[in-house]
Amino acid sequence: MSFIHLIIFSQFFLFCTLILTHNPFSTLSSNHINIIGAGLAGALMAAILAKKGYQVRVYERRPDMRKTDISAGRSINLALSVRGLHALEEAGLKEDILELAIPMPGRMIHDTAGELDFQPYSKDPNHYINSISRGELNCRLMDKSESLKRVDYFFEHRCLEMDFDTGEIVIQNEQTGEVFSEKGLATIAADGAFSAVRYAMQKTPRFNFSQDFLDHGYKELTIPPGPNDTYLMEPNALHIWPRGQYMVIALPNLDKSFTVTLFLPYEGEYSFERLQTPAAVRQFFETQFPDAVPLMPTLEEDFFDNPTGSLVTVRCFPWAIGEKVALLGDAAHAIVPFFGQGMNAAFEDCSILSECIDGADGDWEKAFSAYQISRKVNADAIAQMALENYIEMRDKVADDRFVFHKQVEHMLERSHSTYKSRYEMVSFTRIPYAEAYRRGELNQQILERITDGVTSIEDIDMEMADRVIEEVLGDLN
Repeated sequence: MSFIHLIIFSQFFLFCTLILTHNPFSTLSSNHINIIGAGLAGALMAAILAKKGYQVRVYERRPDMRKTDISAGRSINLALSVRGLHALEEAGLKEDILELAIPMPGRMIHDTAGELDFQPYSKDPNHYINSISRGELNCRLMDKSESLKRVDYFFEHRCLEMDFDTGEIVIQNEQTGEVFSEKGLATIAADGAFSAVRYAMQKTPRFNFSQDFLDHGYKELTIPPGPNDTYLMEPNALHIWPRGQYMVIALPNLDKSFTVTLFLPYEGEYSFERLQTPAAVRQFFETQFPDAVPLMPTLEEDFFDNPTGSLVTVRCFPWAIGEKVALLGDAAHAIVPFFGQGMNAAFEDCSILSECIDGADGDWEKAFSAYQISRKVNADAIAQMALENYIEMRDKVADDRFVFHKQVEHMLERSHSTYKSRYEMVSFTRIPYAEAYRRGELNQQILERITDGVTSIEDIDMEMADRVIEEVLGDLN
């Protein structure tokens, strides 16, 4: 090779190197999976796919939360339970994530006089849900998925559109303004309740979609750590101040603080529209939640600095288009947070989709079809139960009859292996949500019949209870 040829070759090699360096996608083949959204479901699904040997690219419109302070105000703490833990265990991440969690075996009810009543979630003291910070969990999932060396995250990359004929997604780099098309083996849309991919799917024929907003919103507040870095309340409980049409809840954090959330109507006598001044906020809290006020030194600042969040239920179908794309988590079925199952349902999506991929032998259309058929009915069931549980949390937990029914339920669970409360089935088993909903309706029939005219556990006719349970639940055996 002559000197001139060597120079020409070197310049050509340098040019190619610059091009490849400038475009991070040109060095990768199309033999990969695209995930839209680096939230909880997207990050976990990325880890699961990487463990299966796939290359994964995750596009996220927001900055990397591990490097950028994300403003507070929309971080309702999460309640991690059996369904979510199962999915994490399948991904080999359970023990890593439990390092971030605080066990909560029951609810601590605060009445208007400041009196406390602890209500266990289960007859089994070893059953508990886990308080965990959304942000810390999300960061840990991204770290762990990246460590598998098959996952690449592209932050500040917004999905603009998707072509369902070709499978191409249109992405905009929000730092440079560059718009490009990207295609892989398949796309999984985990981009939340207001999903860009689902919005594109809504333009396709025979796509059913609904969104229903509650007339209640939420506001995040804070109880800081106490003196000498201590908790100011019992840390191993989900604290609830139930007040009928509204409530406050508080979940513990590892730094000894509590994330506090006010759920309140937008309009009405007790509502956000009435709380327009610091004085109004303080008077409202001192009247309705008097024992909480001394624990919140930044009450007024938090109230006005943090946004008022909305609460929406999203239902849609289909969740998939051929082998091109499938919706995951909130993109398919956003629910209100009152059963603590939003994250758990999304993680269970990941687990079921993983099983469907394994059973489809590379046929993505078959995998996506099996996944959506399996999950749709269960997503609808937990959406309904979450709505019903709001009424339970803000109202019924302070009702004597409700508390009595819970005591009877725990007694029946100890004496009858067939009987499981709805809460037990949803939070501490992997019984499908739809089955838990159906059996919960049967449980209510049993409770009404055996407690008719009865006000104490000692007066329950156990022989009658045996007959009623066998009659109503006999087929379950």
